[in-house]
Formats: sequence, structure tokens, C-alpha cells
Amino acid sequence: MSAAESAVETIQREMTSFARRARASAGRMHPELSLVSYTLLGHLEESGGCRATDLATHYALDKSTVSRQVATLERAGLIERRLDPEDHRVQVLHLTEAGQQILAHVTRSRRTAFRERLAGWPEEDLVRFAAYLERYNAGPGTAEPDRGAGEEPRSGIPGP
Repeated sequence: MSAAESAVETIQREMTSFARRARASAGRMHPELSLVSYTLLGHLEESGGCRATDLATHYALDKSTVSRQVATLERAGLIERRLDPEDHRVQVLHLTEAGQQILAHVTRSRRTAFRERLAGWPEEDLVRFAAYLERYNAGPGTAEPDRGAGEEPRSGIPGP
């Protein structure tokens, strides 16, 4: 096995471990909510609200999966449906006050956990790791994260 093949195997194993930890920690923060639920709440906050079909498209999820998640979040009182002011046939999902509060709590808890896990890492390693994650999440074969024209990299590492 080449060094590159070995590295890819290690990355796969470590990303799987990361995903398992993330799912487990999501359950500890709010037992009825999955990691997908938290992700959807975060997107609703960032976007200021959107349709369920937009969530499905954005995350490449099946509409039935999003529908189940949305139903769970509605029952928990974390999101609500509102009519789109421009098209009253469309319902837009928004965070409720309770949804905003739980998302803020989860965000604080996750930041604390990341800071604890990364404590002692040199700043250069943190910046490089952040850039690698952005690059990985940008998609297959992408050398750099997708940015708007003139936008600086969030990691602090200059682009090409």
C-alpha cells in the first residue's frame, strides 16, 4: 500500500470516528434530537428560514428524511412554519425562540468541546487544519473552498 493509500485509509477511519463522536454528543445535548436535526436548525438560523425542500436540496437528503426531521423539530417546539410573504402557497420554516435557545446552547457546548480537544495545538497547526477541513468540505477535486469573488479564506491561509 502506498503512503497516499495508507493516508486515505487513516482519514476514512478518523472521519468515521469523528462522525460517531458527533452523533453521540448530539444525543447527550438533547436526547430527542439527532445530529441531522442540529444541522437543520443551524441552517435555518444561518438562512433566516427556508422551505423543507430547500433543506433537502442543500444537504442532498431525501425529502422524506427532511420531513421526519422537520416533524420532530415542530413537535419539540423548535421550529415553526410561516407563510412566505411573497407567495402564500409556500411555507417557510423558522426557528422558534426555544429553537434559537437550544441552538445557542449546543453551539456554546460544541465550541467548548473543540477548544478543549484542540488545546495545546500550535496556532499554525490550527490554521492549517481549518484550511484542510474547508478544502475537504468544498468537494471532490476542489483545490480551494468555494468563495465569492475577492473573499478572503476564512482560515487565514491565503489562496493561490
